[in-house]
Amino acid sequence: MFTAWVMRYGYIGISTLLMFGIVGLPVPDESLLMFAGYLVYKGEFRLLPTIAAVCLGSLCGITASYSLGRFGGALLARKFGRYLHLSEEKPGKAHEWFSRVGKWALFIGYFIPGIRHLTTYAAGMSRLEYPVFALFAYPGGALWSSGFVTAGFFLGRGWAETAVRIHKMAALGLGVALGLIAAILLIYWRKSRRRRS
Repeated sequence: MFTAWVMRYGYIGISTLLMFGIVGLPVPDESLLMFAGYLVYKGEFRLLPTIAAVCLGSLCGITASYSLGRFGGALLARKFGRYLHLSEEKPGKAHEWFSRVGKWALFIGYFIPGIRHLTTYAAGMSRLEYPVFALFAYPGGALWSSGFVTAGFFLGRGWAETAVRIHKMAALGLGVALGLIAAILLIYWRKSRRRRS
C-alpha cells in the first residue's frame, strides 16, 4: 500500500512513487497526492517540502516518459515500422500537430484521467522539441501535483472518500481513452486495407 511507503520514506517516498506513477506503473497518483496533503493537514509533513517533493517527482516522471517516447518510439518505428504501418511521414505529422495545438494537451492532460500517461509519450514519439515540450508539460505537471496536495490539505479526513471517487473517474476516463484509441486504430486499419486492395 502506498500509504505505508510514504510513512516510511517520507518526502523521498512521495517523489519516487509519483515519478513511477507518471511513467505508467499502477500507482494511484491523485490518491497519493491527496494523502500527502492530508499528512500536511495532520502536521506530520510540512507544506513547502511536500510541494517540492511532488513537483520533483512529477517533473522526473514527465521527463522519463518523454525520453522513453522519443528514443523508444524511434526504435519501435525502425524495428516494426513496416508491420505497424509507421513511416517517416507519420511522426512528422504528429510533430506538426503538437507544435500547433497538441502542446496545450501537455498542459491540461494531467487533469484528464487516463490522458496524462499518453500525452508525454506521444510528444516524445512525435519528436517535439524538448524546450517546447518543457514549456507546456512542466508547468502543467507542477500545477496538477501541487493542486491535489492542496485539495488533500483542505479536505482533511475526507481525503480518502474523495480519492475513491476520483479513482473511479480515472478508471472510467482511461477506459474511454483506450476505447477511442482502439476505434481510431480500427478506422486506420480499414482505410489501409482499402488502399492496398
